[in-house]
Amino acid sequence: MVTSRAEVIATRRVGAFRHLTLVAPAIADLAKAGQFVSAAVGGPTSALVGRRTVPIAQASPSGTYGGTVEIIVDTDGDAGVRWLAERRAHDEVDLIGPIGRPFPLPAGPVDAVVVGMGASAAALGWLSSQLRDRGCRIDLVLGGVDDRHLVGVVEARRVVGNVSVVLPGDEEDLPDRLAAAVRQLLRTGDASVVYAAGRARDLAAVAQVAAPFGVVVQCCIDEEMPCGTGLCGSCEVPVQTKSGERHTIRCCTEGAVLRADRVRWPLYLQDLQ
Repeated sequence: MVTSRAEVIATRRVGAFRHLTLVAPAIADLAKAGQFVSAAVGGPTSALVGRRTVPIAQASPSGTYGGTVEIIVDTDGDAGVRWLAERRAHDEVDLIGPIGRPFPLPAGPVDAVVVGMGASAAALGWLSSQLRDRGCRIDLVLGGVDDRHLVGVVEARRVVGNVSVVLPGDEEDLPDRLAAAVRQLLRTGDASVVYAAGRARDLAAVAQVAAPFGVVVQCCIDEEMPCGTGLCGSCEVPVQTKSGERHTIRCCTEGAVLRADRVRWPLYLQDLQ
């Protein structure tokens, strides 16, 4: 994990989101799909406190401007997230990254289900390309409350081909609809692993439907990580080991990618309320 004073070199709207490309060579050299960056928000005279941690959508170690990282920011977020979304070309942002554990990749070809929700799905196109390069067969499920809250559908179809879209029209219905789509793919296919990215309640629903099929679920938890370094302790996740030992981990340093069967979902969801 390194710090970087990153210059914004490109910004564009993607539905309800804002896509930013920033020059951050030291972070780009290390970043992998499933990791995050933590951004200082508000500028030196702002009353905003804390940082905002967002998934890395793509990292390019070399290019015209040097190494770059790309992020997708929800413009409907809190004041800090909106400040980040409002950055324009040549603005600078203090970044820390890459944060956390990335998605583990299989050693050889496997069938995989990849599922993501809203801006949390930012890295799944990157992940899908890496899985394809390993000869994996991929079924991709992307969800959002409406089509403006989908990320990377067109690009994903170029990489994956088999892409399902879930648009419930009601945010409360999204976890159940996503879980139903995953259940159908597991029932009719031969997937041995599920990669999921989203908020905790979405991931809990996916984990629940996947459990009877005996597949490994690698979930990337996109919840608040105020400091991005593990010092504040505000992103603790209750987990248990294979032997049943219970403890907590800090999502920003020991996550954000975790095996779903290690997370104590009922307690975690209760803690987030």
